[in-house]
Amino acid sequence: MAYDLKREEEVKEFVENLGIEYRFGCYKENKPEVCHLLADYLEAIKKDFDKAAKVYKSNCMEYNYGKSCLKYGNYALIGRGREKSDPQEALKYFEKGCELNDPTSCLHAGLLLTATGPAISVQRDVPKGYNYLKKSCDNNEAMACHYLAGMYLSGVPKNPKEYNPHNPEKNANIDFLIKPDLKQAFQFAKRGCELGNVFACANVSLMYKKGDGVEQNLDESKKYFEIAKSLQNAHETTKELKFQQGLESK
Repeated sequence: MAYDLKREEEVKEFVENLGIEYRFGCYKENKPEVCHLLADYLEAIKKDFDKAAKVYKSNCMEYNYGKSCLKYGNYALIGRGREKSDPQEALKYFEKGCELNDPTSCLHAGLLLTATGPAISVQRDVPKGYNYLKKSCDNNEAMACHYLAGMYLSGVPKNPKEYNPHNPEKNANIDFLIKPDLKQAFQFAKRGCELGNVFACANVSLMYKKGDGVEQNLDESKKYFEIAKSLQNAHETTKELKFQQGLESK
């Protein structure tokens, strides 16, 4: 059946039928990818976060669908579809998603395990977190590569309270879990840039300009600056298109 999506009543009918199709595909045909779509439908169309959370959770645990593990982990982290935030529960699902080779789950698990600060209630485990971030980067998650570059740029102190980012000389005698390594930082930044992370490209440009971790090359610095600028402009254009889409056709 063809729908005229300019007519409100037909849009409503289309949306309801979509939900019926997703429920059938999930509960009758046991298709995990359709269960994930059903949860997305409950989240985005019905705004029923409690039901969406239950579908994401069961699809992760029963069907081993990595993207649903990621979504339920995010719900647990921010307290959506539940009474309160539970970072430890979130980590459990991010780790399962990572085991199922979802690179963004690996990223989130790595960030939780390496983060510091009073708001972080997850036990810090930098080696484990590093491995998650490395797997994420190896599987083309640009932000993970960018984050790894940052870890090597400044190093990761064993005791973050001893680290002084504004006075590097005072950091000479502290213990590091990951020592500063500009060559490693450059390699991860370059990989992040290749995958489209604008901040990674900006770092590559700066490192070429200063000769940090790579031989100084002002031409390459300018090249990566232009790449970063192009990515930033594309991002701004995409945001504008999303805001304006459909206006001209009305």
